[in-house]
Amino acid sequence: MTKKPSNIPLLTFLLAPALLLFTLFVVIPVFQAMFFSLFKWNGLGPLADFRGLNNFRLLFKNAVFHKALTNNLIIIVVSLAVEIPIALYAALIISRKDFKLAVFFRTFFFLPYVLSEVIAGLLWQFIYHPQYGLVKALFAFFAPGTDAPALLGDPRTVLGAIMVAVIWKYFGFHMSILIAGLQDINEEVKEAAKIDGASEGQTTRLIIIPLLKPTIMISVFFSIIGSFQVFDVIWAMGKGDPVNAAETMVTYLYKFGIQRFNIGYGSAVAITIFGICLAFSLMYNRLLMKSEGANS
Repeated sequence: MTKKPSNIPLLTFLLAPALLLFTLFVVIPVFQAMFFSLFKWNGLGPLADFRGLNNFRLLFKNAVFHKALTNNLIIIVVSLAVEIPIALYAALIISRKDFKLAVFFRTFFFLPYVLSEVIAGLLWQFIYHPQYGLVKALFAFFAPGTDAPALLGDPRTVLGAIMVAVIWKYFGFHMSILIAGLQDINEEVKEAAKIDGASEGQTTRLIIIPLLKPTIMISVFFSIIGSFQVFDVIWAMGKGDPVNAAETMVTYLYKFGIQRFNIGYGSAVAITIFGICLAFSLMYNRLLMKSEGANS
């Protein structure tokens, strides 16, 4: 009995370019950052001032970093509680066969995601401007003589105003993922539920959404990882200010690591963010595999 030829050499050849790029741009920089985080270093000259884990101790004692981490968690909660449910609701409507404007609305809602984060941030900065933005025009129409609030200049409102922009920017991305998942659901399942007397709401709640669970889990994963890494929109809308009210871990990294030429401390921040994202990814993947194993 002849043995089948092995595909390992071919797979190695095909994967080699991707593995090389991944090693150069992900693996090596991570280990470099881990090494730099052990020093007090401004990015110039030799690595001479060894500090061990002192950068991490200073980081975890820093009140601004605590504020940044809290803001990241708030962004995650809002994304899961507002953004994904709205995206799911829109996907359920747009995926209906009798919805004639499906293509138009799918394109319309996805367009903000196509824009770069910086452009989106600058656009919303203009909308919120208290002198000539859309908010000013709305106040002039509905409440003449009333000054428009400086939403991006008030520590109490800046994070909420930014969250509106973030939801607007990424809502269409999650909606498209969920629409793709809905298209994979067999129409015969819906027809069988209708024949059995289930209402449209019952069909959606008891059949469609449970079948859509794997797609929802993917959307949740992207939302959480993206919330930890959000930077461009926030930076374009005020750099995390005033008084660090909208600071996130990545804006904190840029301010206290790059702008202040404190590369060792910034590397400690980067490794912390990487560790949080890696730990969440591994835990989430494990829970997902357990869930799929229980359902199989």
